[in-house]
Amino acid sequence: MAGLLSHVSIVEVGPRDGLQNDLRSIPTETKIALIDALSEAGLPVIEATSFVNPKAVPQLADADEVMKRIRRRPGVRYPVLIPNQRGLDRAIVSGVDAIALFTSATEAFCQANIRCSIDESFERFAPVVEQALAAKMWLRGYVSVAFDCPYSGPVAPEAAIHVTERLFELGCHEVSIADTLGTATQTGVEHVVDALRSTGISLDQIALHLHDTYGQAVANVERAYDLGIRIFDSAVGSLGGCPFAPGSSGNVSTESLLRAFEARGIPTGVDLPAVERAFTMLQAGSASANEPRT
Repeated sequence: MAGLLSHVSIVEVGPRDGLQNDLRSIPTETKIALIDALSEAGLPVIEATSFVNPKAVPQLADADEVMKRIRRRPGVRYPVLIPNQRGLDRAIVSGVDAIALFTSATEAFCQANIRCSIDESFERFAPVVEQALAAKMWLRGYVSVAFDCPYSGPVAPEAAIHVTERLFELGCHEVSIADTLGTATQTGVEHVVDALRSTGISLDQIALHLHDTYGQAVANVERAYDLGIRIFDSAVGSLGGCPFAPGSSGNVSTESLLRAFEARGIPTGVDLPAVERAFTMLQAGSASANEPRT
């Protein structure tokens, strides 16, 4: 086992995926402070916000200001979600140098989530990726509902991996495979990793994005680690959820992953108490902003 205990990379998605559906009023200052605190905690990648239409995601309407004002720690990557050319144009003005693109393993979820087919999602990506790569940006792709779809049911690993291959062919440097519903099991994780190995895709370029609906996420992460995965998405305080995935809960918490890896002696480079303080700060900032006015 000693030879297996190599470093892992935790991708913090709380500021974007965690907050995007939060109905509370969260001040821009609090979001900036959260990202800065997570940076200081040692997280190597922090998904900071989303440049989608502000009418579609009001909580992240301040993306431009957030990205202009965060303190970027050397060596930390701050990807943002980009839906289209307009989003990329806004991101470039804000100094963004890393972006994320979303598609799905099933046609039904793709239609519900981004209102197009899988093929159409790649057609939308093409000009965005061309410009981003020309600007030497780092690209991350997401494959939603890679295990189960709320509309189509169980997803064959090969379907998710086919979309993963297309994202790499498009130019992505890393792809995150998502258990959007939080229904994945350790056996399901094994099947997905086996399917990845059969393609020759390097596991070093693969992340797992797990929700914790049924309390299985940490065990799934540990199994994936034993199979060779080294990049895992999580959200401080288990923030998150998906409006197009009924019944799904938040992301696996960053705190839970840090404790699990610490217990196994696996280095993360992240300061757990600092992450806990960051979440406490977020709670205090949002509570203050939502206090009844008299």
